[in-house]
Amino acid sequence: MAQTAGTPSAAAIAAKNKLAYDFRKKGIITGVLSGAIYGNYTAFMTLAMSVGIWAKWYGPDAGFSAFVVMFLLSALGAALTDTFGAIWALLQAGRSGKLVDLWPSMRTKPGALLMAAAILGGPFASTAYVVGLQQAGSIVVPISALCPAIGAILARIFFKQTLTPRMMLGIMICFSASALIGISSMGGNETYPNMMLGLFFGFLAALGWGLEGCVGGYACAMIDTEIGITIREVTNGLSNLFIMVPVLAIIGGADGLSMIFEAASDFESMKWFCVAGFFCCMTFMLWYKGNAMCGAALGMACNGTFSFWGPFFCWIWLGLVFGLEGWNMPLVAWVAAVLMVAGIFTIATNPLEFFSKKKEG
Repeated sequence: MAQTAGTPSAAAIAAKNKLAYDFRKKGIITGVLSGAIYGNYTAFMTLAMSVGIWAKWYGPDAGFSAFVVMFLLSALGAALTDTFGAIWALLQAGRSGKLVDLWPSMRTKPGALLMAAAILGGPFASTAYVVGLQQAGSIVVPISALCPAIGAILARIFFKQTLTPRMMLGIMICFSASALIGISSMGGNETYPNMMLGLFFGFLAALGWGLEGCVGGYACAMIDTEIGITIREVTNGLSNLFIMVPVLAIIGGADGLSMIFEAASDFESMKWFCVAGFFCCMTFMLWYKGNAMCGAALGMACNGTFSFWGPFFCWIWLGLVFGLEGWNMPLVAWVAAVLMVAGIFTIATNPLEFFSKKKEG
């Protein structure tokens, strides 16, 4: 039978499908890589807050109140990491010749929304995340990975987006995994006596990042990825350093400005904050890139593998390489972390369709 004029051939359709599959596959790899890099960001930020002046501040002779130790130091650690993340993002945007687009993009509606989302993910979520890490260790990472599940629920509430039975199943799997982690952690241990409090702040971080995902997802669809990352990191760094830290210092009765200068002049910790900031910038950049290549839902799920990669790299770097105590997780928590990854993928995509497309490619 002759081919109708203007109708693409079977070979052309097959070639197009192959290109689409390869592009999607690269997006999945990029998303998973962003989750792995997130684990390194977590490990090196925690390392930075364990050496130099920070070892003195967290020591028994520092003379700080419990409020300052728990909240102000966490906010300062998050602020320094985000500030270095902003510097790396600015350098990357400058290298690619896109820095000139930064200010005009910030003045647009999507840019304003992205800055608002960054504030949710910066001063609120990032500080809560660091509080959780300091109080509970790497076991808080899978709890913070609830953000895709929370984001799906919030999208249903605020934007009337549909929650299918499959998505609700994925949400149930995620919350079951978090409950399993909580049950396994009851009573705490000698290293982390405030374990349950740390898990609570990990949940607050997930809530903040879920809100950020709802607001920022819309904005990032209309702004170049590198510019979007730069806006996010600059907003995070500035709002954490010049809003969150001073406010908490006033509440805690501490000299926040002096602490910022002390931390900035401490080379032993600042070199690790610089490394953590690089990984912070890279993880979000690859996350946005992966979302653009394989879709926001699947990209979010791939990034959500940090539920596993976070504890893994904390165990490798902090426990094995640098010999810090308290960075092992019980077997049940590792199982829950993998279960969390499965739940996130169930929310984002139909597993049967995902594997059928893989087979077709």
